[in-house]
Amino acid sequence: MAVEGGMKCVKFLLYVLLLAFCAFAVGLIAVGIGAQLVLNQTITPGATPGSLLPVVIIAVGAFLFLVAFVGCCGACKENYCLMITFAIFLSLIMLVEVAAAIAGYVFRDKVISEFNKDFRQQMQNYPKNNHTALILDRMQEDFKCCGAANYTDWEKILMVTKRVPDSCCVNVTQGCGINFNMEDIHTEGCVERIGGWLRNKMLVVAAAALGIAFVEVLGIIFACCLVKSIRSGYEVM
Repeated sequence: MAVEGGMKCVKFLLYVLLLAFCAFAVGLIAVGIGAQLVLNQTITPGATPGSLLPVVIIAVGAFLFLVAFVGCCGACKENYCLMITFAIFLSLIMLVEVAAAIAGYVFRDKVISEFNKDFRQQMQNYPKNNHTALILDRMQEDFKCCGAANYTDWEKILMVTKRVPDSCCVNVTQGCGINFNMEDIHTEGCVERIGGWLRNKMLVVAAAALGIAFVEVLGIIFACCLVKSIRSGYEVM
């Protein structure tokens, strides 16, 4: 009877973890989509380590939700095969999350390098492409920065001295970037400002992935305990 009571407790805790996994899965999908939207505005799309990371996060989130559903069905029906499947796939997800967290940390500087290259390319298109101009203006306003390295980068693009986009101004008004005073514009470059923001966000995501992986270890342990109980023929209804 003591074993039966213990398995009931394990089964209840497993249900709690499964609900947590569903919440984690939805959170990972949301974070992945948000990261993809941010990268689409800052980095030219392509198969690079930095730009692929959000796709991995979304895929892991979707797969974790599916695996949590399998685990819920297996625990409810006390099905040996479903619980084994749940434990194996959860182990795989944990390994992928740990790998993604390590990749996010290792390639954080690669993302900054890509952003620097693409930001300068987009600056070249600023006078010719209204869509690019809108994106850069919004980035400069939101992050309170100007140019790639600093505000002087715009002199090479606009071919005019003492001229920056109006979005560089502290108080944005039409024509404020013409013959500006230094105290009236943001002088820090966007690569350093936005790059630091991206780096910090990637570290947060990596830390969250490691935290989720720790909880998944508990889920694997509880699933294995329940599998052992089912295999031994104990009743845990």
